[in-house]
Amino acid sequence: MAGFLGNLRNVMIVSLLLAIVVMVGFGMHGSGFNEFFLMAVLRWAHVLCGVLWIGLLYYFNFVQIRVMPDIPADLKPAVSKYIAPEALFWFRYAALFTVLLGLALAWVRGYIAQALSFGFATPTAAGYVFGFNSANTSFVFIGVGMWLGLIMFFNVWHMIWPAQKIALGIREGFTPEQKAAAAKKAMIFSRINTLLSLPMLASMAMYQTIFG
Repeated sequence: MAGFLGNLRNVMIVSLLLAIVVMVGFGMHGSGFNEFFLMAVLRWAHVLCGVLWIGLLYYFNFVQIRVMPDIPADLKPAVSKYIAPEALFWFRYAALFTVLLGLALAWVRGYIAQALSFGFATPTAAGYVFGFNSANTSFVFIGVGMWLGLIMFFNVWHMIWPAQKIALGIREGFTPEQKAAAAKKAMIFSRINTLLSLPMLASMAMYQTIFG
């Protein structure tokens, strides 16, 4: 058992297989393997990637950024050369797949245009009618969550990751001053994402309970 649990790949394979068994059970004893089943699978995958993304965001802010100043100088390369690049890989791709799966879920459920427009786009047989409709009020809430998630995704790929590549020395040819400035920029945008994370999660989670 210790050998099995010591291998992360094997643990995750078995975990995924168990999850598939649960999903098949829902399909067999629920409404069947139909569009609702697809929505449920997409939501599961969306939440899974979101947990990894936000979990790593909180790791960076609650642990790494806060503790780094106290780490002895001779030990810091272990974080900057090994731990941080690996964490950033999972961080940015978790963000990518969270957004893609969330947009796919909204598209399958048929409300992607209403959500992204905060309820101003209403589908009709002839196309979309633009203008606020009180019946679309609920889409304001999920729209806020989706746009906050998109802003956070943009920050990950276009602000945090480019700055971290300089700060960690992945991109070479920069002075210590430039690396320090890049590290500060990455920290600021990481804190912005932390700031946005709670209202984003409130919009997403509470929408599904109250309006979903």
